[in-house]
Amino acid sequence: MSHASMLKARRQHQKTRNLLDVAAKGAKRLAKQALAGPVVKKEKVKKTKPPKEELGIQDAKKGSAGAEQKGAS
Repeated sequence: MSHASMLKARRQHQKTRNLLDVAAKGAKRLAKQALAGPVVKKEKVKKTKPPKEELGIQDAKKGSAGAEQKGAS
């Protein structure tokens, strides 16, 4: 057997071995998913924005807290 044909046989062997490995991994993954059962999706909760009046109150609190911290240091 020539060197070139040995290399060709080696490449073919690696290719078929890789295909078998990929198929085995895929089957294992599918079996795992089937065992887990159906996926239950969580409902999305929409966050509501607070009214502008509350935002103004929060901003005022942040401003006063910042002034206190500056005076303390």
